Amino acid sequence: MSNVAGFFSILALLLLAEVGCQTETGQSLSGQAEVPRHVILAPGDVVKLTFSSAPELSQTQKIRADGKLSLPLVGELDAGGKTVGQLQADLIQLYKSQLKTPEVTVSLESSITTVTVAGAVLKPGKIAFERPTTVLQAIMEAGGPSQFGTLKRVRLMRIVNGIQKSQVMDLHDLSKETRPFYVRDNDYIFVYQSTF
Repeated sequence: MSNVAGFFSILALLLLAEVGCQTETGQSLSGQAEVPRHVILAPGDVVKLTFSSAPELSQTQKIRADGKLSLPLVGELDAGGKTVGQLQADLIQLYKSQLKTPEVTVSLESSITTVTVAGAVLKPGKIAFERPTTVLQAIMEAGGPSQFGTLKRVRLMRIVNGIQKSQVMDLHDLSKETRPFYVRDNDYIFVYQSTF
């Protein structure tokens, strides 16, 4: 019974995507093909803090489940929901009263991205990655296309600024030189069946 309900949920999502989204190829999501630069930090991400004037404070820490970091001299700080730049600016402000030269560099060591791969793949479901991953790599992590699946028609759905966007791509011809298209957290990838 749950498989039938799941099938209808996916079908409803696809119909919504077909009806409710502008899917002009090259316009809706192509600007986000690069490796993510402005990553929003989330629990599980590992950040490296480098204090140039106080190297003894430098450290690498995983953002806790509550979105916080525990830091020497200043205590706890919210990191989840901020960009790397915002966290760095917050740290400089916090350490102004503690250090003569509050120079802090924040870098993202690893980030967990979770995507859902569905449709005609061998192992549909949610997959978590700790490195920048392309749509094609995500499909391959899901076992690749099934016997009836095709890489000629793959739909990527993504929430961008609160709006669901959708794009269909052809990943079939690997001999063509194309820029890799990287997944974002909570992306939904659907591999269509071949029409024979």
